[in-house]
Amino acid sequence: MRHYSAWSLLRARLAGNSHWQPLWSGQSLQQAYDVVVVGAGGHGLATAFHLARDHGIKRVAVLEKRLVGYGNVGRNTTIVRSNYLLPENHYFYEDSLRRYETLSRDLNYNVMYSPRGVVDLALSDDDFPGLARRGNALRLAGIDAELMNISALERFCPELEPRRSRRFPILGALVQRRGGTVRHDAVAWGYARAASALGVDIIEDCEVTGVRTRGEVATGVETNRGYVQAERIAFATAGHTGMIGTMLGVPLPIETHLLQAMVSEPVKPLLHTVLVYVAPGHAETYICQSDRGGLVMGGHLDGFPSYTREGQWDRLEDVVQGAVELLPQVGALRILRQWAGTNDMTMDGSPIIDRLRYDNVFVNAGWCYGGFKAIPASGAACARFVATGTAPDLIKAFRLSRFATGHLLDERGGGPFPARQ
Repeated sequence: MRHYSAWSLLRARLAGNSHWQPLWSGQSLQQAYDVVVVGAGGHGLATAFHLARDHGIKRVAVLEKRLVGYGNVGRNTTIVRSNYLLPENHYFYEDSLRRYETLSRDLNYNVMYSPRGVVDLALSDDDFPGLARRGNALRLAGIDAELMNISALERFCPELEPRRSRRFPILGALVQRRGGTVRHDAVAWGYARAASALGVDIIEDCEVTGVRTRGEVATGVETNRGYVQAERIAFATAGHTGMIGTMLGVPLPIETHLLQAMVSEPVKPLLHTVLVYVAPGHAETYICQSDRGGLVMGGHLDGFPSYTREGQWDRLEDVVQGAVELLPQVGALRILRQWAGTNDMTMDGSPIIDRLRYDNVFVNAGWCYGGFKAIPASGAACARFVATGTAPDLIKAFRLSRFATGHLLDERGGGPFPARQ
């Protein structure tokens, strides 16, 4: 991996960056492809990368109506983990977490994976049985999980000061040490760069407006740049999948909701892990510190369908209140930014990876709270599905038909973390 010194970057900037070449833009839209992937977020770019690298499909295009990484892949709180209760979920997200551990090497691009640990706090004696059940399920599956009492938590996370007097006392936690954070925009840039190097065309400012069909087969997509023929089409349009269903005449069990996040002004290193705090009768807060020093925070959904991406003051108030209750020492910090991501919410909180109406049209959607942490596993599995026509075992439970048969994966939990069952 090539590294640049601060001086070399400054010198290049003063020279107008004239020798720098774009890493993924500049390709021309062709008239026909083997596979068209709609959406240049994490899932779309990862799918395209694996189609080219693992399956040798070179005529691949990723069509994006705006910019690479403009959507949810750049609007999340960067947390990765695999500490789910249900086997269909914890095996899938464990595959993704293992891929994150080696992603910088695989992409030859530093995605800044930081295994700082995810700490799901217990605030009452009633919390412990649910946390223990989930931890035991994870350990039986060979996934790391550690149930900590207050003494162990104090050693693991001294900055939390768990013995401090609080309205809701902290009694312990379930910890996944390999969980942590990954730089979100680096994931988008790394996949885009690696896919482009393998011959994938990444076309920005190219909106897909329809699908052209012949009989029972889709033949290509209509775009604002004209018609593009495709043997296979994969939609990965987080936050807008309902529109895709409408376009294809397939009603989907998805609503689009906003998930707020915010970041404080930067401070010296304070918090060395990811904390999850769900106080009884209060909104959830999860919080970590970025490499630039800002405290990144999030919580529950807004609770109503929307595409606006506008910040809501009541959500900011709830999340910040939880952060201050958890870490009183941050109470004087200023909030620098607040933003929202558009989340495709299914009724059971689990994704959909399946064919959609036509045998050669695929959808990768409904990631609810889990989209960012799922990117590496989703990309590899979806690419295999598109390339071979057979869904790998890892994603068979995510088929659309489960909503008709009643085989739901109901692990919605509180906010982006698993329910305490």
